[in-house]
Amino acid sequence: MSQIFIKDAQQIEGIRKANQAVANLLKRIKPYVKPGVTTKSLDELIHSWMLEEGLVSGSLNYGHPPFPGATCISINHVVCHGIPGDRALKEGDIVNIDICLSKDGYFGDSSQMFCVGEVSILAQRLVDVTYECMMLGIEVVKPGVPFREIGRVIEKHAHAHNYSVVQDFCGHGVGLSLHEAPQVLHYDSPMVRDIMAPGMIFTIEPMINVGKPGVKVLNDGWTAVTRDRSLTAQWEHAVLVTETGYEILSLPTE
Repeated sequence: MSQIFIKDAQQIEGIRKANQAVANLLKRIKPYVKPGVTTKSLDELIHSWMLEEGLVSGSLNYGHPPFPGATCISINHVVCHGIPGDRALKEGDIVNIDICLSKDGYFGDSSQMFCVGEVSILAQRLVDVTYECMMLGIEVVKPGVPFREIGRVIEKHAHAHNYSVVQDFCGHGVGLSLHEAPQVLHYDSPMVRDIMAPGMIFTIEPMINVGKPGVKVLNDGWTAVTRDRSLTAQWEHAVLVTETGYEILSLPTE
């Protein structure tokens, strides 16, 4: 079992600033998410803002094959890791923009859903319930609480709305590097035995499907889609375990 790093006050402040930088970028891009705009143009705009602020994309050239975008932009039935490209947004699309970056050597990671123009009642409901799932997971964070509880409350809320929870991807520790221990599952599993303690920082990022939970990765090696092509949504925050509860680190300051 990998070690879960307990961050000290200086590290926490650095990680907080990195996550606030992510949140500010997500807030800043919102007016540009509209019909006719390509995902590549959104990615390039966010990357230009990163460079202006001395921030380093955590996505660009990450992994094997190297990820080609500064952000992940996932539309409709794309679960995660959507590669920015020439696809223009259309009225009714739902879009997840996922930004991870480093600032002064510390890492931040957060994502949000954006609705393009008027969306269907089905799509809006999915976006809203997925946000509720994330927040319910965050609200149980407290010293002494098993990480399993996060997955339990998220799965319960998703199932109550007849949605499924993607099990192929999970949240993760973050801060000193982009991906650290623990893995944060968004469904209930007896295999999860870690206990929360003050100074732990991790993401909670449930991916919720209208249809079945199955996903597949396309031939580009990155883009994950629902196998049944049903709509999917994701929200993500980075969370600190405090002495008495939690702090959401990925909130905007601007």
